[in-house]
Amino acid sequence: MRPAGFGAPLPERILVVDDDRDICRSIEVVLRLEGYDVRIAHEGEEALEQAMRAQPDLVLLDMMMPGIDGYEVTKRLRHDPRTDTASIIMLTARALPADKVLGLTAGCDDYIVKPFDPSELVARVQSALRRSRQMREVSPLTGLPGNFQIAGELERLVADQSSEFAVLYADLDDFKAYNDHYGFMRGDEAIRATGRLLTDALARHGTSPGFAGHIGGDDFVLVTSAQRAEELAQDVVRAFDAMAPTLYDEQDRQRGYVEVPDRRGVLHHYPFLSISIGVASSATRPIRSQWEASSVATEMKAVAKRKVGSSYEIDRRRA
Repeated sequence: MRPAGFGAPLPERILVVDDDRDICRSIEVVLRLEGYDVRIAHEGEEALEQAMRAQPDLVLLDMMMPGIDGYEVTKRLRHDPRTDTASIIMLTARALPADKVLGLTAGCDDYIVKPFDPSELVARVQSALRRSRQMREVSPLTGLPGNFQIAGELERLVADQSSEFAVLYADLDDFKAYNDHYGFMRGDEAIRATGRLLTDALARHGTSPGFAGHIGGDDFVLVTSAQRAEELAQDVVRAFDAMAPTLYDEQDRQRGYVEVPDRRGVLHHYPFLSISIGVASSATRPIRSQWEASSVATEMKAVAKRKVGSSYEIDRRRA
């Protein structure tokens, strides 16, 4: 489902494209009964206009249409940032392998041969949307769970309350200077390396609950048992400080800093990357919501960032 802010989520949106109006009508009826928001287009140009406007989650696309055919529509959808993540299922009357290969090569995710059984159509649509949701819910940079899964994990722990847990919120210090100096490709690799370091640390401690997520940018979340939180934070700090010099070129490594100009061209010295961690723990006081966990961990991280170098700060206040 599409997030809708407050209240119930919106139904997933499907664009059906076929020059046969009877087929469009029958597909629309089937999918609306399943709870989907269905839009219709009958030719390629109209399909592209609808897709840019509605930004569907999935496109059911006839390959053989007058004017712009389905193969060309697929290529254009895949090359536009507004539609490049939509799932595309091709509708084809041709069962020849060459036609299927052509569609898949153009960028389709799946195909269905006409005439088709409604139950098969629904199954393929559900499968494609499920894969799409899973892809959206992980960070494309690190492969770690993203915000939706992080929120779900925190909600689950808050609702359970059968064991004490801790939330560690970590980010990198002076990452912007590193990115400005080395470029975004090296910055991305530093973030990937940090993601691996955090998951390795979590695995070393074998904690249950155990969860690592990537909020975005250089921000990460770890969830662990309250009893293991401090030793995990200490382990992450040690491991990161050991790794940080390897992210720098030899000359910068030798002098222990990078030089980055500000907007006026004045050079400033920035030390090696460090990591700051804020910890919210249900061992000292109840955590009643994911928002409370996030707020407390963010507050503690701000305290940690005021220290020099890698550090952590645990909320030890009692209710």
